[in-house]
Amino acid sequence: MSDRYPLTVENETTAVAAPVEPAPAKPPLATPLTLEEIETVKQRIVEALYKCFDPEIPVNIYELGLIYEITIAPTGAVEIKMTLTSPGCPVAGTLPGDVQRRVLAVEPVTSAKVDVVWEPMWTPARMSEAAKLQLGIDDY
Repeated sequence: MSDRYPLTVENETTAVAAPVEPAPAKPPLATPLTLEEIETVKQRIVEALYKCFDPEIPVNIYELGLIYEITIAPTGAVEIKMTLTSPGCPVAGTLPGDVQRRVLAVEPVTSAKVDVVWEPMWTPARMSEAAKLQLGIDDY
Protein backbone atom coordinates (compact mmCIF):
# COMPACT_ATOMS: atom_id res chain seq x y z
CA MET A 1 0.00 0.00 0.00
CA SER A 2 1.30 3.46 -0.82
CA ASP A 3 0.81 6.80 0.91
CA ARG A 4 -1.18 8.01 -2.07
CA TYR A 5 -3.96 5.51 -1.54
CA PRO A 6 -4.50 5.01 2.19
CA LEU A 7 -7.00 2.46 3.39
CA THR A 8 -10.32 3.77 4.54
CA VAL A 9 -11.21 3.30 8.18
CA GLU A 10 -14.15 0.93 8.36
CA ASN A 11 -14.57 0.68 12.11
CA GLU A 12 -15.79 4.22 12.69
CA THR A 13 -19.35 4.07 13.94
CA THR A 14 -20.46 7.67 14.09
CA ALA A 15 -20.47 10.33 11.45
CA VAL A 16 -20.19 13.95 12.40
CA ALA A 17 -22.39 16.42 10.63
CA ALA A 18 -20.21 18.53 8.39
CA PRO A 19 -20.38 22.22 9.15
CA VAL A 20 -22.61 24.01 6.71
CA GLU A 21 -20.60 26.46 4.65
CA PRO A 22 -22.01 29.96 4.90
CA ALA A 23 -23.93 30.77 1.76
CA PRO A 24 -23.53 34.19 0.22
CA ALA A 25 -26.02 36.57 1.78
CA LYS A 26 -28.57 38.33 -0.34
CA PRO A 27 -28.86 42.12 -0.31
CA PRO A 28 -30.43 43.57 2.86
CA LEU A 29 -34.14 44.19 2.93
CA ALA A 30 -35.32 47.74 2.22
CA THR A 31 -37.53 47.65 5.31
CA PRO A 32 -37.51 45.27 8.30
CA LEU A 33 -40.04 42.46 8.37
CA THR A 34 -43.09 42.93 10.57
CA LEU A 35 -44.26 40.22 12.97
CA GLU A 36 -46.99 39.24 10.47
CA GLU A 37 -44.44 39.02 7.65
CA ILE A 38 -42.11 36.94 9.83
CA GLU A 39 -44.93 34.48 10.50
CA THR A 40 -45.67 34.28 6.75
CA VAL A 41 -41.99 33.67 5.98
CA LYS A 42 -41.91 30.93 8.62
CA GLN A 43 -44.88 29.21 6.96
CA ARG A 44 -43.09 29.39 3.60
CA ILE A 45 -39.94 27.92 5.14
CA VAL A 46 -41.94 25.05 6.62
CA GLU A 47 -43.49 24.45 3.19
CA ALA A 48 -39.99 24.34 1.68
CA LEU A 49 -38.87 21.86 4.35
CA TYR A 50 -41.84 19.62 3.52
CA LYS A 51 -39.99 18.97 0.23
CA CYS A 52 -36.78 17.90 1.99
CA PHE A 53 -36.44 14.19 2.75
CA ASP A 54 -34.01 11.89 4.51
CA PRO A 55 -33.43 9.44 1.62
CA GLU A 56 -33.77 6.44 3.93
CA ILE A 57 -37.18 7.46 5.30
CA PRO A 58 -40.10 8.37 3.02
CA VAL A 59 -41.25 11.26 5.25
CA ASN A 60 -40.15 14.89 5.05
CA ILE A 61 -37.72 16.14 7.69
CA TYR A 62 -40.22 18.56 9.22
CA GLU A 63 -42.80 15.83 9.89
CA LEU A 64 -39.98 13.57 11.15
CA GLY A 65 -39.34 16.15 13.85
CA LEU A 66 -35.76 16.88 12.75
CA ILE A 67 -36.35 20.65 12.75
CA TYR A 68 -36.16 21.91 16.33
CA GLU A 69 -36.28 25.67 15.84
CA ILE A 70 -36.74 28.28 13.13
CA THR A 71 -35.73 31.81 14.10
CA ILE A 72 -36.32 34.69 11.71
CA ALA A 73 -34.92 38.16 12.31
CA PRO A 74 -36.60 41.31 10.95
CA THR A 75 -33.59 41.59 8.63
CA GLY A 76 -34.59 38.35 6.86
CA ALA A 77 -31.77 36.33 8.46
CA VAL A 78 -32.89 32.81 9.37
CA GLU A 79 -31.35 30.39 11.85
CA ILE A 80 -32.40 26.75 11.89
CA LYS A 81 -31.64 24.28 14.67
CA MET A 82 -32.05 20.75 13.46
CA THR A 83 -30.89 17.26 14.27
CA LEU A 84 -30.47 13.98 12.46
CA THR A 85 -32.02 10.63 13.27
CA SER A 86 -28.67 9.43 14.60
CA PRO A 87 -25.07 10.62 14.84
CA GLY A 88 -24.17 7.98 12.23
CA CYS A 89 -26.75 9.25 9.75
CA PRO A 90 -25.40 8.75 6.21
CA VAL A 91 -26.70 12.17 5.09
CA ALA A 92 -25.00 14.08 7.91
CA GLY A 93 -22.72 15.78 5.40
CA THR A 94 -25.41 16.76 2.89
CA LEU A 95 -28.79 17.23 4.59
CA PRO A 96 -27.94 20.44 6.51
CA GLY A 97 -26.68 22.04 3.29
CA ASP A 98 -29.85 21.01 1.51
CA VAL A 99 -31.90 22.62 4.29
CA GLN A 100 -29.84 25.80 3.97
CA ARG A 101 -30.35 25.98 0.19
CA ARG A 102 -34.10 25.44 0.49
CA VAL A 103 -34.43 28.13 3.17
CA LEU A 104 -32.36 30.62 1.15
CA ALA A 105 -34.68 30.10 -1.80
CA VAL A 106 -37.63 31.43 0.22
CA GLU A 107 -38.34 35.12 -0.31
CA PRO A 108 -37.47 37.43 1.44
CA VAL A 109 -34.84 35.38 3.34
CA THR A 110 -31.50 37.19 3.17
CA SER A 111 -29.29 34.59 4.87
CA ALA A 112 -29.65 31.12 6.37
CA LYS A 113 -27.61 29.44 9.06
CA VAL A 114 -28.19 25.77 9.93
CA ASP A 115 -26.91 24.34 13.20
CA VAL A 116 -27.02 20.58 13.75
CA VAL A 117 -27.67 19.88 17.43
CA TRP A 118 -27.76 16.59 19.32
CA GLU A 119 -29.71 17.67 22.39
CA PRO A 120 -32.41 16.84 22.86
CA MET A 121 -31.69 13.59 21.09
CA TRP A 122 -34.13 12.71 18.32
CA THR A 123 -36.56 9.86 18.96
CA PRO A 124 -39.57 8.65 16.95
CA ALA A 125 -41.74 10.38 19.56
CA ARG A 126 -40.77 13.70 17.88
CA MET A 127 -42.55 12.68 14.66
CA SER A 128 -45.91 14.18 13.80
CA GLU A 129 -48.98 11.99 13.93
CA ALA A 130 -49.09 12.07 10.12
CA ALA A 131 -45.50 10.77 9.91
CA LYS A 132 -46.20 8.01 12.43
CA LEU A 133 -49.29 6.98 10.48
CA GLN A 134 -47.38 7.00 7.19
CA LEU A 135 -44.64 4.79 8.68
CA GLY A 136 -47.05 2.54 10.56
CA ILE A 137 -45.75 3.55 13.98
CA ASP A 138 -48.38 3.70 16.68
CA ASP A 139 -46.63 2.91 19.94
CA TYR A 140 -44.97 6.28 20.71
